[in-house]
Amino acid sequence: MPKSQLKEIPQFKRNLRSARQLWPDQMSNLQVNSLRTLSTRYSLSVDAGDLQNLDGRWYVTHAGLVRLAERRHCAGIQVQQIPQFCDSTANHWVFRATVFKSTKSKGFVGYGDADPSNVSPLVRGAEMRVAETRAVNRALRKAYGIGLCSVEELGWTPKPAETGQRNDPHRFNPGTNGHQNGQPRLRDQLCLLIRQYNLDPNLVKAYAAHFCGTESIKEASRDLVESFISHLATSAKEDLDGLICKLNSFAQPAEVQQ
Repeated sequence: MPKSQLKEIPQFKRNLRSARQLWPDQMSNLQVNSLRTLSTRYSLSVDAGDLQNLDGRWYVTHAGLVRLAERRHCAGIQVQQIPQFCDSTANHWVFRATVFKSTKSKGFVGYGDADPSNVSPLVRGAEMRVAETRAVNRALRKAYGIGLCSVEELGWTPKPAETGQRNDPHRFNPGTNGHQNGQPRLRDQLCLLIRQYNLDPNLVKAYAAHFCGTESIKEASRDLVESFISHLATSAKEDLDGLICKLNSFAQPAEVQQ
């Protein structure tokens, strides 16, 4: 076995262990085999937030693609706005990104667009940055032969809850977590924020329950959980140190040994 493959085996084992902890109900044989390929071929890391499993499918993240480009010694990325397709009044933006794998590369081109109809409520108002990220992601995926869609490229159009459901549609159900029409579930959105900003999951849960006014986050309505996720994302982006201090206030005091 080549030395390069020998080095990748521990990466796959680490990824599989972390994936089974994060998504215990979604690790089918197909998912495990896909994870093996992603681990050995691209050295993507679950712990580093390079991969997300949403509704039983793997997605690569922007951070994972950028780290892959760095490992492969990418020569540069050029991004430019396409003015004729942009409308600032409607917050509709289109970007073109070109990835140069080497100084002699002709470049791999990708386009990305974003407007309020196809972005998460968590990033509403930041459509320009989303469009730029999507363009870069598509160009990087072309350059390095990654067929997986990236998390940032997903559409977020909500689907109205069907009538006659057995579960209360306004209740935050940990099994479905508000997953609708391809939209990542609320639990996955929350996990993504926790991993992105390296937050303590237990403190986040305690803060969420306090924010929603319930004993636990499972008892909160879906609207309240969505509001909390939006609040958490904004706080982390604008004042991460302040957010960490707030989370630490929910830490349980250590018991004094007699």
